[in-house]
Amino acid sequence: MLKVRQTKSEAAAPRPSRRAFLGGAGVAAGALVIGFTLDPAKPVRAAAGPDLSSAPAQPNAFVRIAADDTVTVLIKHLDMGQGNTTGLATILADELDADWSRVRVAFAPADAKLYNNLLMGPIQGTGGSTAVANSWFQLRKAGAAARAMLVTAAAEKWSVPASEITVSNGTVSHLASKREERFGALAEAAAAVPVPQQPKLKDPSQWVHIGKKRPRLDSAAKTDGTAIYSMDIRRPGQVTAVVAHAPRFGGIVSKVDDKAARAVPGVIDVVTIPTGVAVLAKDTWSAMKGRDALSVTWDESAAEKRSSDTILAEYRETAKRPGIVASEKGDPAAALAGSAKVIEAEFTFPYLAHAAMEPLNATIERASDGSYDIYAGLQFQTIEQAVAAATLGVTAEKVRLHTQWAGGSFGRRATPTADYIAEAASIMKATGGKAPVHLVWTREDDMAGGYYRPMVLHTLKAGIDAKGAVTGWQHRMVGKSIMIGSPFEAMLVKNGVDSTTVEGASDTPYAIPAYRFEVHNAREGVPVLWWRSVGHTHTAQAMEVFIDELAHAAGADPLAYRLGMLGGAPRLSAVLKLAAEKADWAKRSSGKGQGLGISAHESFGSYVAMVADITADGSHVKVNRIVAAVDVGIAVNPDVIRAQVEGSVGFALSSVLRNRITLTDGVVQEKNFDAYEPTRMSEMPVVEVHIVASDVAPTGIGEPGVPVIAPAISNAIFAATGQRLRSLPLDLSGLKGV
Repeated sequence: MLKVRQTKSEAAAPRPSRRAFLGGAGVAAGALVIGFTLDPAKPVRAAAGPDLSSAPAQPNAFVRIAADDTVTVLIKHLDMGQGNTTGLATILADELDADWSRVRVAFAPADAKLYNNLLMGPIQGTGGSTAVANSWFQLRKAGAAARAMLVTAAAEKWSVPASEITVSNGTVSHLASKREERFGALAEAAAAVPVPQQPKLKDPSQWVHIGKKRPRLDSAAKTDGTAIYSMDIRRPGQVTAVVAHAPRFGGIVSKVDDKAARAVPGVIDVVTIPTGVAVLAKDTWSAMKGRDALSVTWDESAAEKRSSDTILAEYRETAKRPGIVASEKGDPAAALAGSAKVIEAEFTFPYLAHAAMEPLNATIERASDGSYDIYAGLQFQTIEQAVAAATLGVTAEKVRLHTQWAGGSFGRRATPTADYIAEAASIMKATGGKAPVHLVWTREDDMAGGYYRPMVLHTLKAGIDAKGAVTGWQHRMVGKSIMIGSPFEAMLVKNGVDSTTVEGASDTPYAIPAYRFEVHNAREGVPVLWWRSVGHTHTAQAMEVFIDELAHAAGADPLAYRLGMLGGAPRLSAVLKLAAEKADWAKRSSGKGQGLGISAHESFGSYVAMVADITADGSHVKVNRIVAAVDVGIAVNPDVIRAQVEGSVGFALSSVLRNRITLTDGVVQEKNFDAYEPTRMSEMPVVEVHIVASDVAPTGIGEPGVPVIAPAISNAIFAATGQRLRSLPLDLSGLKGV
């Protein structure tokens, strides 16, 4: 197989010669390996960032065409169930004209120079629904370049003009001479062809795979059990480690008595590390039993000892004071003073666990040359590699990362501190690298181990005039910043405002003549992290439920009221209209326990609207149907898009109806799925997903489906009962019979 990779000196050449191109190559017979990267773009979170279409390209390994005709697309992102491997492969396969039945995927190694996320800056990582958005032009160019090289190789072999050659479904053909070759037969010759730096991309009318339903490439392996997840890794001589963590955040080890633990059959070693005490054993059960036998004294002098109710009460006091101004327009105080009616509301949001089905785990192995291999569901490869290297006292080049399938993440595997990877590396260091170590967090470890969606408080006040139009809006929120104190602070925190805290509210698309949004950055000791859709998880609920309240106060239809304020947001208006149309909004009836609620929100460059159809019977609420309309630009794989919206409903529904993480004297109370219950299949509503046709470059859908669910349901409950529920999870106990 012939691997082609460009050296640094070649990167400056506008068109590398064949000799220069091969100079950086590794050689093995029978395959072509090529790809393109783009220069790091200015870091942005929204997919509506820099124009990536004309950035310079350089060859590397994004696609491998083997002698057996298989086309393997190297995926630089983590697939944790969202299906981006299929979406990304679809993009490249279309420009290549590959035979979909021969397309395969493999996770790329950690190499930020080749595989950086173009919308995150110069790091390799997955998040912010950027996988397809940042790879769109990159993978199209890689596929188009490989296709052109195959054509050139065939033209040289057959001594015919390249313009007369066609490519279709993995076959290169010359109609006049009736000659054709499969990709595999031309791969080695194509690898010797100069790489076109600006290959011609297809017109959308020529797309074969993009926009069509293509079966997910991971479905069969995940169904028959052959897919290897991080938890499945087994290295020769591997031992299992579990860690005893402090019961309160901020606690550290003071004293350890490990005599009883070492006496447990199967236990091999006990070591103290920065985050606690690790017990190593021949298997997970023995390690857990050994941990149970430990006697650890914790120093909790700097630990968080408050209860969540206490923290929330402090938030309420904080919200009475002016905060940092995140956005401002006009004079809302004066506008409110002159309003015909003023409406006020409070919204509270609890800590939330990510609760992925596969708990955190990682395997680390020391090689004979002193380097290390790490196997895990790696989401921030650049950070994870750097943190592991620093922990082990080696350079980053000495740490090889092997990304595996991950059984969910929802943000948890993307910690700026690479916490569980650092923990695995610490155990390896403490044990001297004597054996490969598989660190396993139990469900209880995962649930109580920190890094939650922040607790948040919103207070809102708005005025309307005699005709019901909004005159002014004052908005204040309190919540702990995810980014302050992290490596991303310089990028995403400006003048004390964390953009991931205020997104979706400080930048509202609603036309409000006078608006002021203030934020207080809380400082409690509970570790917080992005949770699927980050700040939008709470800002959408506050904005969309309050807009509904204003519509009701104005005596207006909630849909018409929104549309009247969205004249400058045509794409958001369009999804609202489509969702309403498909849900028969015009024919709705309210009260008597039946109701429809509507909401819409933009996040990560995508636009989503939902209509929830619910039945309320006293304190029991049944969500019958969700009708969603989404605009994600070009729909690369409509089936994956629909699945992500359906999955968003399933993921978020339990947080709408019941789930919260609570602290009592600093100790997390919810430890497993008995107290933090995921959505059951029996609870799932019918979900209809309607995709807006678009010719705009694609954005993401992994997260944007989540924010709109809660307000749609909240507004539907009001329509059904006349009772307004604002805070999450919704307190259904106070609903009266209807």
